[in-house]
Amino acid sequence: MSLAEQVYQTIKPLPEHMVQEILDFALFLRQREEQAEWQNFKDAQACSLADWDNVEDEVCNNVPAV
Repeated sequence: MSLAEQVYQTIKPLPEHMVQEILDFALFLRQREEQAEWQNFKDAQACSLADWDNVEDEVCNNVPAV
């Protein structure tokens, strides 16, 4: 039996309000994981863009903002 099936078999006899609480918690965990992934992406992006912030690179420094 897979882990998902074990979870289903465990919560199937529970009252609806308890199942809703479990679902809310699972959604919270998924959202937290997605936010952590986005934060890691933004941190990596900031590191790579930091290399572009230098006075020696006049081509990039003189590009007008859009």
